[in-house]
Amino acid sequence: MSLSFNETELEVVRLAAGREGMSPASWAGRQVMAVAQEVLVPVSRDAGDVLRELVQARVHLRETVAALRALTPAETPGAGLPEAAARVLEEALGAVARVDAATCAVMRERRPRS
Repeated sequence: MSLSFNETELEVVRLAAGREGMSPASWAGRQVMAVAQEVLVPVSRDAGDVLRELVQARVHLRETVAALRALTPAETPGAGLPEAAARVLEEALGAVARVDAATCAVMRERRPRS
């Protein structure tokens, strides 16, 4: 079996292989086997971009929730905050839940391999 890459693709393979301390051929072979064994399911570039954006949004929202919770007593989230801040905390928690649901929905949209 032979694989061919353009210069840009080959550079991506080289960088990925280097991060894992592997030769480019070994790294590419491992990826091919992972796809063949259905351990790794490739997604379109668009779906990958959407997933990355959702993950980044989730991280930011979680950081916001953690910062808001740090302002409250541990036993009762939202207690001790002004009403507006408690409302923001609840909205942030709701946003995290919606981002989680959207992430799962995008991941489910990937077609199963047959």
